[in-house]
Amino acid sequence: MDTHKTAPNRYIDANGVRYAYRRFGCEQGVPLIMLQHFRGGMDHWDPLVTDGLAEHRPVILVDNAGVAGTTGETPDTIEKMADDLLHFVAAIGLKQMDLLGFSIGGIVAQGIVLKNPELVRRLVLVGTRPRGGESSGGRGRDPEVARVAGNPTPILEDFLYLFFDPAPESQEAGRRFWLRRHERTEGVDPPSSPQNAQAQSAALRAWYDDSPNKFDELKRITAPTLVVHGHRDIMLPTINAYNLSQHIPNAQLIIYPKSGHGALFQYPMLFVQHTKLFLDA
Repeated sequence: MDTHKTAPNRYIDANGVRYAYRRFGCEQGVPLIMLQHFRGGMDHWDPLVTDGLAEHRPVILVDNAGVAGTTGETPDTIEKMADDLLHFVAAIGLKQMDLLGFSIGGIVAQGIVLKNPELVRRLVLVGTRPRGGESSGGRGRDPEVARVAGNPTPILEDFLYLFFDPAPESQEAGRRFWLRRHERTEGVDPPSSPQNAQAQSAALRAWYDDSPNKFDELKRITAPTLVVHGHRDIMLPTINAYNLSQHIPNAQLIIYPKSGHGALFQYPMLFVQHTKLFLDA
């Protein structure tokens, strides 16, 4: 059985885009599609998370349009990014799926489930925000967060600052994650282009709404939803998790202690246990 480190790169054409993806794990069960963070590709996942989730279900990692190994240009709106993923899902023939989105991947996941609710059986939103939610790039912008997040070639120290809490145990967990993330050495993703970063930044800025009814669309998400966040997220503040869980009708919330934006990478085994319990319920 293929794993995170051994799964071959696959390619499929849909709507003029050649999508790069990997499918591995158990062939039984509802497939779980995983959508990655800002500028992130398939190799930015933690193997402990992906292999853990793949133990009893197929896991599908994919680069969306213009990201890493996928051709085309990255759209500058979340809605168009969701459309691109729906083209990919149709091309590989899925009629139903579970969907896990991290950071901007969680925002795109919301777009997908709002556009095509019958396609998504269960939804996992990690370190993300609703439309109109809080972010480091919105009100109270932290220029240091923006500067580090915009580094064209992120290094370990950038991830430790952006994704992990200053607590020593969180920083050490971040270093262990960094080693795991680089365990795959064959068939690795190319880096995402500057166009990808610019378009994703524009899409995040456009995903803003300050109206009194800004969270109303969340009430239309009918899929059972698990919301996961770190207790001190400097990129997408933790208040977003509360807003998601309070406005999505069938949502539950988990906050991991002494953790930041990458809480799922700090607590990979616990996150896998919680997510399996939710997906199998």
